[in-house]
Amino acid sequence: MSKQELEVIGQDAACCPGLSTAPLDEDQAADLAKVFKALGDPVRLRLMSMIASRGQGGEVCVCELTPAFDLSQPTISHHLKLLRQAGLIDCERRGTWVYYWVLPGVLDRLAAFLTTKQPAGATA
Repeated sequence: MSKQELEVIGQDAACCPGLSTAPLDEDQAADLAKVFKALGDPVRLRLMSMIASRGQGGEVCVCELTPAFDLSQPTISHHLKLLRQAGLIDCERRGTWVYYWVLPGVLDRLAAFLTTKQPAGATA
């Protein structure tokens, strides 16, 4: 696995057009690739899901995340670090524990990028 650092993507609402709206330029594609690379691992995807399921403004303690996996605490911390570096989550240490939450708007921006408009009269 590569030891390269992931760069936090811009937090602006217009980071990129929807997938079916306009082609991505090189920078947009590179930024989104970092996010999808971070989410491309099953452990990180599960961690993201566990954190996001707390709802808007909700947070989860690392002490609640670690027991859900058959992995060591340092490995879980590494995966959480990659999600942070990709600009998906943030955290705060409170005493012994670290609490994580999804950054505002991140899931909405990803959803907007992946959503395609239904043609008029089309049904799902």
